[in-house]
Amino acid sequence: MSEAMLRLYVTTTAWVQDRYTGRKDRGATAVEYGLLVGLMAAVVIAAIAILGPKINALFDGVKLPASS
Repeated sequence: MSEAMLRLYVTTTAWVQDRYTGRKDRGATAVEYGLLVGLMAAVVIAAIAILGPKINALFDGVKLPASS
């Protein structure tokens, strides 16, 4: 019975180590996602800077007249 328990312990320990510490590329994946988020933020900022005045002029053209 103790041999079976030892075998179960060794198997479980190996599985846990492979599952939670076997991935060495987690840091690289996080860096890649960070770069993608940074690139998307730069594109959004550039689009707002380029299109901002045009959109502002468009909204100024559809203002309702002031009521007196």
